[in-house]
Amino acid sequence: MGSSPLMDLGIKAMSANFAAIQTTGNNIANANVAGYSRQQVQLQTAPGQYTGAGFFGRGVDVATITRAHDDFLTTAAVDAKSLSSMDAARLAQLQGLQNLFPTDQTGLGYAATQLFTAMTDVASHPGDASSRQVVLARANDLANNFASVGAGLDNVQAGVAAQLQTSVASVNTLAQNIADVNQQIAKLQGQGQPPNDLLDQRDQLISQLAQQVKVTRVDASDGSVSLFIGGGQSLVLGAHTTPLKLVQDPSDPTRSAVAVMDGSGPRPVDSAALGGGSIAGLLNFQNQDLAQARNLVGQLAASVAGAVNAQQGLGLTLRPPLGSASGPALFSVGPPLALANAANAKDAAGNPIGSVSLAVTDPSALQASDYDLRPSTSSPGSWQLTRLSDGQVSTVTSGSVVDGMRITLTNPQPGDRFLLQPVAHAANGMASLLTDPRDVAAASPLTATTAAANTGTAAVSALQVSASPAPTPGATAQISFTDNAGSYSWQLNSSGGALLASGSGVWQAGQPLPPPGQNINGFSLQLSGVPRAGDAITVAPTAANALTTNNGNALAFAALQTQPMVAGGTVGDRWSQALADIGVRVQSAKASADMAASAASQAEQARSSQAGVNLDEEAAKLIQYQQSYQAAAKVLQVAQTLFTTLLQTAGA
Repeated sequence: MGSSPLMDLGIKAMSANFAAIQTTGNNIANANVAGYSRQQVQLQTAPGQYTGAGFFGRGVDVATITRAHDDFLTTAAVDAKSLSSMDAARLAQLQGLQNLFPTDQTGLGYAATQLFTAMTDVASHPGDASSRQVVLARANDLANNFASVGAGLDNVQAGVAAQLQTSVASVNTLAQNIADVNQQIAKLQGQGQPPNDLLDQRDQLISQLAQQVKVTRVDASDGSVSLFIGGGQSLVLGAHTTPLKLVQDPSDPTRSAVAVMDGSGPRPVDSAALGGGSIAGLLNFQNQDLAQARNLVGQLAASVAGAVNAQQGLGLTLRPPLGSASGPALFSVGPPLALANAANAKDAAGNPIGSVSLAVTDPSALQASDYDLRPSTSSPGSWQLTRLSDGQVSTVTSGSVVDGMRITLTNPQPGDRFLLQPVAHAANGMASLLTDPRDVAAASPLTATTAAANTGTAAVSALQVSASPAPTPGATAQISFTDNAGSYSWQLNSSGGALLASGSGVWQAGQPLPPPGQNINGFSLQLSGVPRAGDAITVAPTAANALTTNNGNALAFAALQTQPMVAGGTVGDRWSQALADIGVRVQSAKASADMAASAASQAEQARSSQAGVNLDEEAAKLIQYQQSYQAAAKVLQVAQTLFTTLLQTAGA
């Protein structure tokens, strides 16, 4: 046996260790490159050579270069990043939204308090023009504050749409890049060796893509991968992509939605099925948090404006001729909306055939919610109304009144759906309508007086008017107590003294007079003290010359501050609840974002511990392979010496 086999052994050993040194050096060079997976030379023993004395080893071969990669850890890290990105995107938007709900003197609660305080000053000086002007100024401030918050919410929506547009463009770019890398990997896969750098590049692109939208990965036999979003919508299939597009939400054109562009055109993806990524976070914020914020502000605007306008209408202004003009509306608000779904049946011109109209019947009963209206599956001919804030379901027909709104359907078609927004845009359209201080209705249209000859201690502590003009305009009511137990009789006389109506009842301490269910002429009295038999109270139209001193309606206006005018609560209570709702959402989102970020960090650490480069370990390997290389060179040197000796011997 000559020295040739020994030289082959040395050459192979040197080549194998040189490959190991080269790979280790590449690891060290890429130690700080994001997404790089540690590579390692896989060596295998060369098949032995058979001789009569047995098999002699023929050294070592380089089998392949592998990368340290764990599919499970990589997928877990990608999914964790996707969830973290979703929660972080929602948190950022909520923190910006919270700025529209200040707790200081710039908030809506403070502005409403200032209006009622100004009306208290008018109650003290009903004829003072400057006090009335302050009421108009405070009303204008309140309307401007509501409109400003409404515009701020529109700006937040515009910002969400812009970010969604950027994210969708990024998704399309990343998807195309992944498809291109897929194509390269598939071409190289036939050579029998893994293209490690391309595989790392693709994994990094998928990780970046998952931060925009959560993806499900399916590996193909040719080395390419397919990516799916939204519960099965294909995004990448080998070398082909299905682009995303930002479109209008089918139920509300003011909102954005994400659609896949397949052969039939844009097909919206259910935001609830996205599962992760910044796009899902932005859509969740838009469809839930921002929508609820709109409704909270809109409910306040509609209820406050409705209560104030109603009270204004019950009083008398100082417009001439005095005593003839009821108070005009102080505020206007944005109208309630009923939006037809984009999929509803349309006529030849492309307009929806069926429609729904809303009318507010009781502003104090309005809820801070949108509603979904669709045909009822359990009651043919009826419609199912779902309150989206809490999922409460009602069965309605055209003309039904629910939560302070009347629903009227016109020519609805089978399968039609509508999104009802009774208060969502009320704040945007809120404005103060009055500029003349004489239009502030401070005076009550009725005045109650007790007879000078009364022997009891009864006095009128409050006169509440429920209708203006009165059911019987110009009439005077005479109430006479017939015993010391509160029994009374009453007569309603015309301005000419003719008897129009009469009746009787029993007054009880703490109860209004007349009691609920009984009507004398659209008013009720609250009495203090105790009446005696023969005592009398007269309720007559307020004289024109008393309008500048009468403060009955101003007192009722100011009392609205403590009245349950907003879904059973006061303005202050509902504003505090709105602040608490937004605050809780922010804190909950922050907790979720912190936990998701921690989980993503741990998942990435687990992946990096498997695939990342440890410089200490690589340095130790470098020394090991250097020594092996030197030893192999020594083998080659010995083989060369033996060969030289052999030649010299043969030549001799």
